[in-house]
Amino acid sequence: MRRILVAGSSGAGKSTLSREVARRLDLPLIHLDRHFWQPGWVAPDDARWRATVAELAARPSWVMDGNYGGTLDLRLPRADLLVLCDLGRLLCLGRVLRRRWAYRATSRPDLPPGCPEQIDAEFLRYVWRYPRRSRPRLLTAVATHAPALPVVRLRSRAEVRRWLAELPRRERKSGAGGDGAALGSGA
Repeated sequence: MRRILVAGSSGAGKSTLSREVARRLDLPLIHLDRHFWQPGWVAPDDARWRATVAELAARPSWVMDGNYGGTLDLRLPRADLLVLCDLGRLLCLGRVLRRRWAYRATSRPDLPPGCPEQIDAEFLRYVWRYPRRSRPRLLTAVATHAPALPVVRLRSRAEVRRWLAELPRRERKSGAGGDGAALGSGA
């Protein structure tokens, strides 16, 4: 596995899991949020965003965390594995709220500077609706763009721990890394 895509609901633990997988497998880490958002939560235009994602996905190895359904056609065919963090919506909502509190005075390591953690009703609805709206779209995209792609679906914290425990560990090379910070206690 040289290219691992991690997707799932907000609050499901994608960023934390991605950091740990990248560390254990000594792979570069790409948090898509860090590449998408500009200071003040300004989104790029679609053409520029797709060009950025195409460039990131073309790299020889990565652990890439993020949903961004409009670019799955670029990322899924390049991935060797999709890890779907598919934890319950109440757990995800609780983690989102806890994360907002934890990062009230500082930026999250998986977000760019100038994008402080924020929550609004629309975001909470997105988290609540993820299992019925976004997850089926993701699975349809897999069937369409990468039908042979192996998918690991993690549905509980225990499954996440067991899957991580089974990953091989590689020696860290000097200079390896990505665009994220060290593994912390994030959501």
